[in-house]
Amino acid sequence: MAIQIGNYNFEGPFGSLDALRNASGVYAILGCNSPEQYVVVDVGESATLKNRIAGHDRQGQWKGCGYGTLFAAAHYTDASTRMRIERELRAIYNPPCGLR
Repeated sequence: MAIQIGNYNFEGPFGSLDALRNASGVYAILGCNSPEQYVVVDVGESATLKNRIAGHDRQGQWKGCGYGTLFAAAHYTDASTRMRIERELRAIYNPPCGLR
């Protein structure tokens, strides 16, 4: 599966973290109330995506956004690129969770 977020192809969206790799990249947390209608709830970057999402301190905020289902999507890339992509996507989507 793949989803376009900004100008980037992300793997996902996945309803389970089992599908994610514990590798360097950018993640997007997506809310969904109807099929194929995703909203960017949060964007972040990490050297270990799967671990970061699994233990994320904003999980309560994600759930508090009111979406029926939450999904994760990942774009795997190196450290300098992931930081640039995170900033770019935050500027585009202004997600309700995390730094603005």
